Amino acid sequence: MFGFLRKLLFGPKVDYKALVDAGAIILDVRTPEEFKSGHIKGSTNIPVQVLQGKIKDLQKKGKPIVAVCRSGARSGSAVRMLRAAGMEAYNAGPWNFLAADLKK
Repeated sequence: MFGFLRKLLFGPKVDYKALVDAGAIILDVRTPEEFKSGHIKGSTNIPVQVLQGKIKDLQKKGKPIVAVCRSGARSGSAVRMLRAAGMEAYNAGPWNFLAADLKK
């Protein structure tokens, strides 16, 4: 049942581990306080509220983006912004779900 809900909320199944292993950037769009309370090692914290002003910096890196947050809502907004700027971006939903997927 959870797999169905995750697909409904976050889209089709993506091999996030393969993307990250290939160099994708994990972008955590929560607040700095939320990020400090726990995050994926090596992830980049850019709160969704300031992301628009950082898109050019991310574009320069030339890598896909895997966005995460607490529930998947803010990362969904971030992915829409990034895709509108022509970037390859994926909504991995809650950061702790992605952390668990990367450990597999």
